[in-house]
This record gives sequence, C-alpha cells and structure tokens, in this order.
Amino acid sequence: MELWEAIIGRRSVRQFSDEPIGREEIGEILDAARWAPSAGNVQDWEIVVVQDEERKRKLAEACWEQMFIADAPVVFVVFSNLNLLSRYRERGIMMYSYQDTAAAIQNMLRVAYSLGIGSCWVGAFDDEEVSEIVGAPEHLRPVAVIPMGYPERIPEAPIRHDISDYSYVEEYGKKMEKEWKGFVEYCKGVHRRIREKLGNSILRDLEKY
Repeated sequence: MELWEAIIGRRSVRQFSDEPIGREEIGEILDAARWAPSAGNVQDWEIVVVQDEERKRKLAEACWEQMFIADAPVVFVVFSNLNLLSRYRERGIMMYSYQDTAAAIQNMLRVAYSLGIGSCWVGAFDDEEVSEIVGAPEHLRPVAVIPMGYPERIPEAPIRHDISDYSYVEEYGKKMEKEWKGFVEYCKGVHRRIREKLGNSILRDLEKY
C-alpha cells in the first residue's frame, strides 16, 4: 500500500465488526509507534492495550459516554511519560508531550489502516478516570484513547480545505502564486489515482481544485 492511500483513505471509524484483532496485528501497530520522532529521542509514549470487556466499558464511560469505544475489539490508551521530558522543563510538559505522542499515534493509525483495521482518535475524556481504569501512575499523562477494530461501516470523506486555504509562501498571508499551479495539478493526479483504487466517496471533496 502506498503512503498516499493510507493518508487519504483513513477514516474515524465508530462502528466495528465482532472480528477479533490478532496479536500479530496488535504488535505491528505498537511497533509503528516506536518509529515516530520525539524530542531528544526520549520516546516518551507508553501504551496500554485493553481488551477486557468491563475495562473497555469503563473507558467508554470515562470518555464522556462515547459508548462505541466499548464495542471495539481493542482499545489503545496512549500516555506521555512526563518524567522523561523533565529536562525540557515547562516546554517539555506543555508541548513536547503532545507532539511526541501525536506522532506515535499517527503512525499507529496509518499502519492499522494498512492492515484493514479501523480506528478513531478520541481526545475527550476524564484524565483521572482513564488513568485509574488502567492503573497508570501520576507521571503518565493520558493523551488519547484509540478504539480499533475491523470496520462495520466506513464513513465518507469529510470536506477538506484547499491547499491555498492554509499555505503561504515566505511569510504569513502571502498566498501561493501562479507558479505553484503545477504543484496543485500534480496533487490532483495523485488524488485521482487514489480515487480509482478506493472509490469516489474517498475524495469527493477534492474536485474543487
């Protein structure tokens, strides 16, 4: 699977089948996390794999009653080990802990997709409750709860901004000039090829280029 397919094809899946995820697949997803970049290569992510039905239910309740989480065969709870970031003082605690774990999570989501596994990055939860449910010590900050499973339903692609809506040249506010048009055309070609593989719903929003 090429990288663009994994980037464009991934969805936030909230409906899962009953098919279990094997240990090999779980291992691949965990292995993807460790190859993410991190501040000073501290690799501060720590991940709890939850498959127990009662514990998944409690996590779903702690995530502000998002009960679809309990239906997933596997739930990954991702933490940042703040002790490992202490050398960076406040910046490490306030910024690097989120940046590092976000990079690891993105790797996990992409690899899960390449294995045909759906996922949803959940960030709305009670920190203390989530930590207590999985027995995490105080120096671990919960960053994400990620239910994963084989999709029962794959949602359509949400509308995405045009590149020119968020990109600038040299300084903020300076929009891309005409010479960038070739790059945008190249992107259209990439997206068209991926659409042919994945179906029209994947890229329905990109026609506005």
